[in-house]
Amino acid sequence: MAGGSPVQRHAALSQLLSGNAIRIGAHARDWRAAVRVSGEALVASGATDPAYTDEMIATVEQLGPYIVIAPGIALAHSRPSPAVHRSGISLVTLTTPVAFGHRQNDPVSLVVGLAAPDDDGHVTALATLAEFLADDERRAALMAAPTPEAVRRLIGEYEGGLTT
Repeated sequence: MAGGSPVQRHAALSQLLSGNAIRIGAHARDWRAAVRVSGEALVASGATDPAYTDEMIATVEQLGPYIVIAPGIALAHSRPSPAVHRSGISLVTLTTPVAFGHRQNDPVSLVVGLAAPDDDGHVTALATLAEFLADDERRAALMAAPTPEAVRRLIGEYEGGLTT
C-alpha cells in the first residue's frame, strides 16, 4: 500500500502477538506469578527463553512497579538480552487482579509481556500497543474477550480499520 508506513507500524501488533502467547483467565497469587505467566507465554510463542522471564521479574524487583502503566495494566519487560530471539508480545488476563505496589494503578488485571531484541523493536511495539489500548471500548472488549481467538479478532478489526 502506498504510504503504508503507519499501517505497517500498526500491523506489527498481530505479528507480535501469536495465539499461543495469549492466556485468558489466568490465576496468579501475586505480581511475580502474573509476570511469570506472561513470560511463559512469550516462551511458548518462541520469542524468548525462560531466562527472559527471570529478567522481567528482576527488573521489577530492582526498579519497582513502574511497569504498571495505566489503571489495571502492567507491561512486563526487561532490557533487550540474548534470551530474546525475536520481538514478541504476550497478553494475560487475570481472574483475580493482583497488586504490584503501584499507588495509583493497582490492582492489575491485564499483564502484557514485551520482548524485543533491540531498542528499536521496543519502541515500535510500545507505540502500537499504546495506541491499541488507548481506546476505552477496545480495552474493555479486550479484557472481556473469552478466548485467544477473540483477542486476535479484536486486533484484526483494529488493524483492518487502519487500512481504510
